[in-house]
Amino acid sequence: MADWKNPPRLFIPGPVKVDEDVLQQLARPTLGHRGKEYSQLHGETVDMLKKILFTGQNVFLSTSSASGIWEAAIRNCVGLDEVVLCTCCGAFSDKWADVARSCGRNVEELRVDWGLATTAEMIDEKLASGKYAAVTLVYNETSTGLTNPVYQISEMMKQKYPDVLVFVDAVSAMVGLPLHFDDLGWDVTFASVQKAFAIPPGFAVAAVSNRALEKSKNVPGRGYYFDFQQFAKAAAKSQTPTTPSIPHVVALNFQCKKLLTEGMENVWQRHKEMGDYVRVWAKGHFDIFCEEKYASNTLTTVKNTQGVNVAEIISAVQKKHNTIFGNGYGKLKEQTFRVAHMGDITLDDLKELLTWIEEELS
Repeated sequence: MADWKNPPRLFIPGPVKVDEDVLQQLARPTLGHRGKEYSQLHGETVDMLKKILFTGQNVFLSTSSASGIWEAAIRNCVGLDEVVLCTCCGAFSDKWADVARSCGRNVEELRVDWGLATTAEMIDEKLASGKYAAVTLVYNETSTGLTNPVYQISEMMKQKYPDVLVFVDAVSAMVGLPLHFDDLGWDVTFASVQKAFAIPPGFAVAAVSNRALEKSKNVPGRGYYFDFQQFAKAAAKSQTPTTPSIPHVVALNFQCKKLLTEGMENVWQRHKEMGDYVRVWAKGHFDIFCEEKYASNTLTTVKNTQGVNVAEIISAVQKKHNTIFGNGYGKLKEQTFRVAHMGDITLDDLKELLTWIEEELS
């Protein structure tokens, strides 16, 4: 059983460490979710998220993991006779392609080896055929610690393929990395709150373009729980279509206020400083798994060039210091390990963790 009085500090790539002041927000008395107080809370939170995501379009709050919005984007915005191009560069981008197929959609993949980026040139080459209605991207691939060049991709798509819908998984990117939704021309982007928002899991934030909403009106079989039309109808009254996790909305409201007070440029810079520090450390002791120019500012996947027993080091650090970092994901287990540097993790926290890993190495 977990020791709830002395929980471990988490440096896994989600859920990340949650500060005490955020946990206190989750313990506030509950509200009636159809009452005026909840609508005020919801409306205020969405207004702040629009500033954080640089959008004047739609922001929906979903009581689900972000995986639910994988399905929502596909079921709402891709017709049964249309083809979606799924770009695959790691475990989570691969899973999104699997989800699109499970929704009965026609899927083609643009696949690169894990650790390599998906570039604008690669996507351009595929889209030139004119056969795709939409493309799925992962901003920050959590399995490989790689940030795809989404700004360059988006610029190319706006110029050459303005009619192709763009869906972006920003799960380990949102808040920690720049995200100007309207300028990027994206149609759906989303994240779970247990990453850079630094809130316990179970809730997701999605930005949805007006044209995606319009497209969804004519797509059959959207389902019930993730129907964008129902989200939009409820959002007009500062509500959710189904019962929301009110404690999550309270905590999200609290974190949004902190983010806006700090200023998003400062938030991104803080994440970059942490990323830079961990990368220097990783290169000094091991190596970085992905190409360095695409290395993420929210987590680092370290290549286990020393051939150490990663599980043993994780176990030793947990036993001695009550702190956990992540083994490699899926086929990268033991070949890599992952250190999160997002949310309310600080540079001092990281220095402490990396010192402890060094002690185990020696």
